[in-house]
Amino acid sequence: MRRIFQGICLLFLTVMPMGNFNLFADGKYDIKEMTPAVKTALENRRDRFDDLKAFKVQGIIGENNRGYVEALTSDSAAQRLVDAENKDRKVIYQTIEEQNNLSGALETIEKVFAQVQREKSNPGDKIQTEDGQWVTK
Repeated sequence: MRRIFQGICLLFLTVMPMGNFNLFADGKYDIKEMTPAVKTALENRRDRFDDLKAFKVQGIIGENNRGYVEALTSDSAAQRLVDAENKDRKVIYQTIEEQNNLSGALETIEKVFAQVQREKSNPGDKIQTEDGQWVTK
């Protein structure tokens, strides 16, 4: 799990919100081929970055402990954003798993990404701890 964590940290800590697709340092686990699906997922994430951030500031969306965002209210616009973001994250996670021959490691990849997202969250953001509790960072 440590190897996976280091590679994924390099992957997601080097993502630029403005869409720099030269994403990876010399990480061991990365996206080896920028497929059309991954490129689209990354572009989509870049395009929704500001909206997602705004919902996080309002406490409407939080980062859960499984590597995905979660709507914390019944706001329909937030739920649509959450669904789209999670779909793109899943594409990226599955690509990392497939291209790095990490069969069966999807859950680990998701958890590692959740940890990275918790660490990257801004003060005031809602995050879910590993034990499932929602807290304000």
